[in-house]
Amino acid sequence: MTPRVLRMFDEMGKRELDLHELFEAGGNDPDARRAVLYAVENLVERGLLEERGNDFYALTEAGRAEARKRREG
Repeated sequence: MTPRVLRMFDEMGKRELDLHELFEAGGNDPDARRAVLYAVENLVERGLLEERGNDFYALTEAGRAEARKRREG
């Protein structure tokens, strides 16, 4: 789910996404949405996402680099 969450920023064309937008990576399946939440928490812990308050998240520079790396290869 982590790669899918990273791709959401490019797909939606935004620098910040709220948790509800990120949940779209999991569709309507409750287990998949839970996996999105865990992926977001993991990305924050790894420094690839930054919490911006009010359930908004932004890619850090390291997150943008990781997303590029995954996109290219």
